[in-house]
Amino acid sequence: MLSSIVKEHQSKQHARKELQEQKRKEAIQAANNLTQALVDHLNVGVAQAYLNQKKLDAEAKQLQQSATTFAKQTHSWLTLVESFSSALKEIGDAENWARSIEGDMRTIATALEYSYKATQEVHGPTPNQ
Repeated sequence: MLSSIVKEHQSKQHARKELQEQKRKEAIQAANNLTQALVDHLNVGVAQAYLNQKKLDAEAKQLQQSATTFAKQTHSWLTLVESFSSALKEIGDAENWARSIEGDMRTIATALEYSYKATQEVHGPTPNQ
């Protein structure tokens, strides 16, 4: 009877060890599954952040190129405006020069006419007249 109780105790102890081993394996598997799920969840966030960073880098590069292009365009526009302004100044200078010459010519013409009339009055009419 004692040997049967010992055998029964050993078989129950063996069954408990097997159950305990099975539970340990299930706990390890559950822990692995949880760890994998957490890593996957974190990786999704990291992957999204990486993709967003790549998009930001690409947009920043495009913005820099656009700014450079705009700066070059602005420089060329300034050059054109400066040359246009210079051309307008030259036209204004030429017009002013022409007015000055015209005024001088009128003064000379008036002086010549006045001197001609004065000469006519002093010398009298010419025989051809």
